[in-house]
This record gives sequence, structure tokens and C-alpha cells, in this order.
Amino acid sequence: MADIHIEEFYKDTAVILAQLYAAFPRRVNLFVEDIAGPDEPDEFGLHSKRHMACFGALLWLAEEGLIRYVDTIRQEALDQAVLSHAAFTRLSAPAPSELLNTPPARPPGQDLPGSVRQDLSTHIHLIRQALRRGTSAQISQVMQQVFFRDPS
Repeated sequence: MADIHIEEFYKDTAVILAQLYAAFPRRVNLFVEDIAGPDEPDEFGLHSKRHMACFGALLWLAEEGLIRYVDTIRQEALDQAVLSHAAFTRLSAPAPSELLNTPPARPPGQDLPGSVRQDLSTHIHLIRQALRRGTSAQISQVMQQVFFRDPS
């Protein structure tokens, strides 16, 4: 079992990439609370470790060249964030067959069109599917594929 903070990192980055992909190519503001949930700063105005970890994930994605943004809004959000070319092409690319779930059996003559099959085989589809009904382990597996597997 992975460390909890790593599983949260994978989930946060999955949510971030899915949100930016859904808005692409528009620039949007990404708020930490929309990703990691509400946070009340303490009596000194400091955010929780969970909030700061999510904010760190946003910054890490930018440092690694997966997203771009204009500015930070305190430690609350990224202003005008957008996917980079590298992230967009990676998310749009087909995932390896071992990660794809086999589709349910269909009666003869009711095969999915090629364009639909292609959409269902992309990394972004796997991310969305894992976020909708996946476990932490499934989200981690998909995000490790997105981050660490050679795209060729």
C-alpha cells in the first residue's frame, strides 16, 4: 500500500488534469478547494497540510511542464491555468492495452464506431473512469502510467 500522501497526490493531479482537459484550450482558474475540499486556515492564517499538498501538486505540474499559469492567487489557486502541449498530447494519446478495460459483450452488428473506440482508449478517458468509480489504487495506477511510462 502506498503512502496516503502519494495516493492523494495522484488523485489531485488526476482531478487537475481532467478539469484542464475539459476546458482546453481556455485558460481557467484552478482553486485548491475545488480539488481537495474545503479548508479553514488556522488562527495564524496557515492552511492545512492537505491543502498545501494539493497546492504543491498544482505547482509541481507546472514545474514539470504539464501545465502553465499566469499567477498564483495567494495559496488558494492558480490564475489562468492551461494544459501544456505535452500534457494535451499525452492525455489524448491511446493508453496501453493492459490498462484498458475490456468492453462489455455486444450483440453482433452493434460494434462501437472507430472514433468512439479511439476516445475510450485515451489516457484522459482512463483518468475520468478511475475518478468516477476507481479505488485509490486504480487512480494511482493510471496516473503512474500518465507520468512515468514512455509515450512511444
